[in-house]
Parts: sequence; C-alpha cells; structure tokens
Amino acid sequence: MMTILEENYTLNNGVKIPKLGFGTWLIDDDKAGASVQTALACGYRYVDTAQAYENEHGVGEGVRVSGLKREDVFVSTKVRAEHKDYQSAKDSIEVSLKALDIDYIDLLLIHAPEPWAHFHEGDHCFEGNLEAWRAMEEAVKAGNVRAIGVSNFEDVDLDNIFQHCEIKPAVNQLLTHVGNTRFDLLDTAKKNNILVEAYSPIAHGEMSHNPTLTKMAERYDVSVPQLMIRYCLELGTLPLPKASSEAHIKTNAEVDFNISAEDMQTLHDMPKVTDYGEASDFPVFSGR
Repeated sequence: MMTILEENYTLNNGVKIPKLGFGTWLIDDDKAGASVQTALACGYRYVDTAQAYENEHGVGEGVRVSGLKREDVFVSTKVRAEHKDYQSAKDSIEVSLKALDIDYIDLLLIHAPEPWAHFHEGDHCFEGNLEAWRAMEEAVKAGNVRAIGVSNFEDVDLDNIFQHCEIKPAVNQLLTHVGNTRFDLLDTAKKNNILVEAYSPIAHGEMSHNPTLTKMAERYDVSVPQLMIRYCLELGTLPLPKASSEAHIKTNAEVDFNISAEDMQTLHDMPKVTDYGEASDFPVFSGR
C-alpha cells in the first residue's frame, strides 16, 4: 500500500503533483537548503516557496544537492502580490528561475489578488492580475513553467481570469484548516477542476491544545497536527505543512488514516479561529 508521500493528484493540464507538500514560509534563506534536504530525505517530493519568502535560493540549493533527479521533485513558487503589470511579473519570473537554479518551475502562482498592504480592501486589481497572468502564460509556452495558478483568490478574482485566460488556473492556494475553511471556494474549485492547496493546515500551531481536537486525535492515536493535516486531505485538498525539526517533518507525513464521516462533520462545524497569536498581524490571518 502506498503512503501519502507516494500519492499524486493530477492537475487539469495533466501534470501530476504530490498529495502532500513541504511549506517553507518563514524559513530563512540560509536555513532553507538544509530544511528542504531534510524533507526530501524524509520522502517529501513537493516543496513550496514564494518570491515573498525570500528563500528561493536556499530552496533551490536544497533540491540541487538532494541527490534526486530534477523530475522527481515538484517545486512551486509565487509571483509577488505587488507585481500587477506585465513587465514586473515577467522580470520577477526570470529572477525566480535564476534564484532557484533548477531549470524550470513546476507550478507558478500569483501570490494574492491584491498587494499585501491592501489585502481584502476591495480593489481586486483585475487588470493587473490579467497582466501578471499573461506573463505567466508566456512562461508556460516558453517551457520555463509547467503549470500556473493563483493563491488567495476569491470567486470574483477567479472569474476575471476565466474570462480572459488562454491557460486555465490549475491551482488556488488557500488558507485552509480546521476552524477556517472556505467551503464556498472549495466548491468553486471543484466545479472548475482546480486543485486547492491548503496552506497553514495546522493553523500556525494555534489549535494544538484545543480540547475537541485533542480528544479526537487521541482516539485515532495521532497528534493534533496529524489530525488537521488529514482533515485537509479528506477534503481533497493538498496540505502544505511547515516544520523545522526532522521529527515534526516526519510525523507531519504520517497521516495514512481516515477520519470518519461523523468526525469530519464535527471538524466542519468547529468555530471559526479568530486569534492566531503572534501570527495575527500577517494579512492572511488578519480577517480583513
């Protein structure tokens, strides 16, 4: 029987993508290489980064020195949310390709529909996203990128792309975890054959002592993070957990169990998380 690290989804353009990825948000560039090497040694075959993380060089180094064939590692990165014109997006893709230094990018996303300083303030930057998308489509046609998608996009943002694109988005990467799941956006993605990637699947650690989750995890003989990662998999999404220690990197991938329908309903109905502790200042957690 295959483990989750050996299983794949198939994107709407036929590209296969591992069902579980390793997130690198908040990992410094000088530490990213070692973290990526550890994750790959533990069996992960998907690494997610972004221009805004400022660790693409380290991530690429980790992939290059891993001893794995390039085609055996899936790497995604994201165009900065601030790049809302064709030329800046095009230039930034070249910068990412150079920083990663791994020949090509497997998946490239627009990091957010608006610049982070104006996240969810109402200006959807429709024209700017179309310009960035055009640069990304060109990168696909040039053979530098295998698949393209978006992150943090609402339905109205997706509709804008749908109406004008040559290449349909393959992915929408969304904040998704127990206590904060946009089921409406998951439904939109399913209807349009778009894969949802779940970032921060363990809620930045803020639910580790939740009594409901603790008791449920004990019944499955797993940790709360493992339960939360499995929840995302049960939804048909692709979780991108991040961990710093080898032990946690390993256990985050030990999620080959199933959650009952009754327990999934309990998790579905959990109250919305409103406090992310020290991480609450980040736009994606701000609730704006």
